[in-house]
Amino acid sequence: MRLSTPTRLSLRTVALAYILILLVLPLVIILYRTFQHGIGQFIDWISTPAAISAFNVSIIILIIVVPLNILFGVVTALALVRGNFPGRSLLQGVVDLPFAVSPVVVGVSLILLWGVSGWLGGVEHLGFKVIFGLPGMVIATVFVTLPYVVREVEPVLHEIGDDQEQAAATLGASSWQTFWRITLPAIRWGLTYGLVLTVARALGEFGAVIMVSSGLPGGGQTLTLLVNARYMNDRNTFGAYCAATLLMGMALVTLILMTLLERKRGKAQ
Repeated sequence: MRLSTPTRLSLRTVALAYILILLVLPLVIILYRTFQHGIGQFIDWISTPAAISAFNVSIIILIIVVPLNILFGVVTALALVRGNFPGRSLLQGVVDLPFAVSPVVVGVSLILLWGVSGWLGGVEHLGFKVIFGLPGMVIATVFVTLPYVVREVEPVLHEIGDDQEQAAATLGASSWQTFWRITLPAIRWGLTYGLVLTVARALGEFGAVIMVSSGLPGGGQTLTLLVNARYMNDRNTFGAYCAATLLMGMALVTLILMTLLERKRGKAQ
């Protein structure tokens, strides 16, 4: 379908205006409000004890969530592509569940499950605090980021097939040797892309985490919760902008990394 020049220009104008109003303009306002008092004030507000604690909590959650999602994602993708077992369709639906369920609903479900009166709430009597603690925040983040590695690795496995894996098995390679030397190198780009998406999603998660965290400085806040607390509770607009800019910077680094990896994958192919 060939479009006339006026039509193409109109479509481009509408697209650029849409991006400008909904994306670029808010970012420009945030950056302006953040640095209007100088970079020194920005550094002061992102180096407060509450900001440092929120940053550390966000990083700790990433350190726990990313390996878990890699392990679960690769195993699940292999099971869905290479396996044929009862309940396969159900597993497909479970993997996509975080896309369909509101993060707030996820948080409420975790409270009902792990809260003091929940089905698994007895663990709190053993001294293991899940809800309103770091474990609950980790579980919530794991749930909402669960599909990304699976959905990036799965099509790659379909594309490469299993001929090389069967040949390796015929030559006497063990399952681990086949995975390490054949499967993993073949899926590395899909796995890396899924990892980057997981990091980006985990950094920006708010709805599920706020339901299961204490929301208190010193271990109960991520960077997203810190932005909310400063803006909504403390009425500290400038501090909220500074925290949002820090979070935006981390997301921007993730986006740049994702773009570079995509280009490298294209060259490798």
